Amino acid sequence: MRNGPLAALRHRSPVHGLDRRNLRPLEVLAQSVSTAAPAAGMATVPAIVATTGGTATVWSFVLATAVALAVGACIATFTRRMAAAGSLYSLTAKGLGPAAAFACGAALLAGYAVLLMAVLAGAALYTGALLSRLGWSPPSAVGALAVVVLAALAAALVLRGVRVSARIVLAVEAVSIGLMLVIFAVLLAGPPAPPAPAGAAPGWSLAGVVAGVLPAMGAFIGFEAATTLGVEARRPFVTVPRAVLGTAGLVGLLTLLAAHTQVVGFAGALGGQPEPVVTLAAAHGTPWLAVLLDLGIATSFVACTLATTNALVRVLFSMARDGIVPRRIGVTHRRYRTPHVAIAVAIPVGAAVPAAMFMAGVPGLTALRGLISVATAGYLVAYLLVALAAPFFLRRIGELTVAPLIVTAAAVPVLAGVCCAFVVSALGGAVPVVLGALVLAALAWYAVLRVRRPRELAAIGVYDEPSTADVHTGRAA
Repeated sequence: MRNGPLAALRHRSPVHGLDRRNLRPLEVLAQSVSTAAPAAGMATVPAIVATTGGTATVWSFVLATAVALAVGACIATFTRRMAAAGSLYSLTAKGLGPAAAFACGAALLAGYAVLLMAVLAGAALYTGALLSRLGWSPPSAVGALAVVVLAALAAALVLRGVRVSARIVLAVEAVSIGLMLVIFAVLLAGPPAPPAPAGAAPGWSLAGVVAGVLPAMGAFIGFEAATTLGVEARRPFVTVPRAVLGTAGLVGLLTLLAAHTQVVGFAGALGGQPEPVVTLAAAHGTPWLAVLLDLGIATSFVACTLATTNALVRVLFSMARDGIVPRRIGVTHRRYRTPHVAIAVAIPVGAAVPAAMFMAGVPGLTALRGLISVATAGYLVAYLLVALAAPFFLRRIGELTVAPLIVTAAAVPVLAGVCCAFVVSALGGAVPVVLGALVLAALAWYAVLRVRRPRELAAIGVYDEPSTADVHTGRAA
């Protein structure tokens, strides 16, 4: 019979089975940085932003960074008070209730799953580009094989334990960012020999700045991924919010550097350039930078594969513990303490789609852009919901102040506008069809849960709690 303070504690944490309280701050930071894949964003996103932002491209990134930091502040509202493995899904449940949490979870699940497909495709694409620059142009079947091999490697590393995969992610992402910093330092310090402008560039305008925010946000998706390691991080109430906000700031600084370098190099006519960094390197007499570029992007996608897999399987794990996906998915490996069933479910699906696209002859860049577009939509919805949930959560626990209201009031309208702009910009292609199918599937899933598992649906949002085992053993069990 339990008496006193221990009477209110559970026998074990609702997220038992994970390797609780073992990750160092740098390993948690690597999870967010690698999922955001800043090296890849530095090379590709500025040219996309410039098609609408023109000479205002840099300011579009400034505004996107401010939005990301605002969302990060909303996320920190939760992560300073609770540790969860379900990322924004578990957090939104505590502010907006089960229906909004389910919508956030479905959006986030789509975001992580499709991002995994995208980064597998990206790693294969840029590895092939690197081999082509070295003299061998591999057929599309090799791209499909590369996807399968990388997926199998990611599954093995993620299964072995979060500390193992986090250390590898940290090392690989450090290399990719280092390579990109070398490339842009050489371009900035090189002789002023920009290529001829590709065409008339849109002039600076406030409308251009706002229009550029949508594609600029694509450089930030995944920056919140450290929240999936809240259960496994040491001192999670400090480590996780710092990792999320630090990643938003780091990605903002790196993309601002990349955007400034490319806008100046193309004399403002950056929009529409297919390979802007390669073109600038050739114009500056340093074509060897193209090899470093492909290597940097490929390694960034490899790190992102591991980090995204870590995040995806923990969201699935949390949903299984909540009872809204099969509970078997929430089982953890006895030795490695990782969600091995979730890994077995997620990795084959994540690899099958890009491998099939390569085998069908879909151009690698087309596949990558389409998958990134779908993933971005999921992330934007999740960011909008968690930002909206923050003040409601604080009000519920009696800690609401003016500052969180101001942050939410600034972030939510911008995110809502970006979501609407995304829908409009995607009309006419395959992306709306895919998004529509995902929305219908989520609605059908929600309807089934309302009928068959109403109690589980009403109680979603599992998070880590102290247990009697923690007290008796003196360590997280």
